[in-house]
Amino acid sequence: MAAMWQCQEVTSASTAGAVRQGSLRELNLAVVLRRIAAADRPPSRAGIAADTGLTRATVSAVVDDLIAGRLVAEAEPEPRTGAGRPARGLVLASDGPAGLGLEVNVDYLAACVVDLTGAVRHHLVRRADLRPASPADALARLAALAAEARAAAVRDGLTLAGAALAVPGLVGDGGLVRLAPNLGWRDVDVPALLAGHPLAEPVDGIPPLVVDNEANLAALGELYAGPAGPRSFLHVTGEIGIGAGIVLDGALYRGARGWSGEIGHFPVQPQGRPCRCGGQGCLERYAGQEAILAAAGLPGAELPADTAATRLADLAEAGDPATLAALTDAGTALGVAVAGVVNLLDLDTVVLGGGYARLAPWLRPTVEAEVSRRVLTAAWAPVTVRPAVLGAQSAAVGGAGSVVRRIVDRPVGWLARTT
Repeated sequence: MAAMWQCQEVTSASTAGAVRQGSLRELNLAVVLRRIAAADRPPSRAGIAADTGLTRATVSAVVDDLIAGRLVAEAEPEPRTGAGRPARGLVLASDGPAGLGLEVNVDYLAACVVDLTGAVRHHLVRRADLRPASPADALARLAALAAEARAAAVRDGLTLAGAALAVPGLVGDGGLVRLAPNLGWRDVDVPALLAGHPLAEPVDGIPPLVVDNEANLAALGELYAGPAGPRSFLHVTGEIGIGAGIVLDGALYRGARGWSGEIGHFPVQPQGRPCRCGGQGCLERYAGQEAILAAAGLPGAELPADTAATRLADLAEAGDPATLAALTDAGTALGVAVAGVVNLLDLDTVVLGGGYARLAPWLRPTVEAEVSRRVLTAAWAPVTVRPAVLGAQSAAVGGAGSVVRRIVDRPVGWLARTT
């Protein structure tokens, strides 16, 4: 009996030790990869050991695993003036995993491939009015575009680690689009409609497709784009509909049910124009793409395949009075809504994304004027209003970037699939 208990104790201790060892390896992989990802200059193994407190032997073993998993590559050593061999720096691999960002919007489809370094490798756009299309038809067209992007990634030697789909609406659990009023979608089960397509086939139990609101993914794209920017901001995406992504202290704020950011249905004229959502006076009826085009005397149907934002910008640059007046009015309405959010959340930065990025030179002055007039703290704590770094590509790039960001945060998941 004692021997049996002794055996059980040894087995239990061994199992616990294995769990601890596995957890420690997972932690070390994440610590080292994040250190490499965040570095301004390629760090050496010795430098990582000094910065993280890990032993050199541990860092070397972890780096070997990351290189074998195509997550890290060695950079050419910098010239050394002193004695000894120069150390090789470490960088994120540009030929390993990549993320696929997809977007369904009212008047276009988009697919984007982003590698682990954050570089956009491919960006494909197909323009079409998707309002008459059924959800199944729109998603079938998107799947065809995704296949093109996947093929382009494979030709580059990249492996798609997953995909994120941006939609202009409320997204529930499991990829269920509860409501996308500008598309006419209600309770659309995206994974079910994509059944049989590689996008919807789980890999090792992990669903490769994540469905999210387009403004949320655009805000994430802005958060991780380029040099370190503000950790709290409001990202407003202006297309036919208007959405907002809210970032607080470096994290996306989703709200209690994941549906935050519907700024397009913020009432700026409570008894104003009827909206597709069933309300009245919503922001997008005054500052959405179609509202601006109509005010400028440019019905959307008369536009060529070029984007509405580019057309409006061209006319504004030429000094067209109707277009300038339309943009001024849109900026005023947008400023009213933005000021309400800034007052509520105490944000110091507002980012204009989507079509608004191209129109920022004309929207920004009136948005700033309304914010300065309406935000209580604006007199001593000014609010910065600026165009998005990623411009109109924010949602698709942000979606793809969210896929590779998950790998950087938890590389053990990717390594388990590839080793």
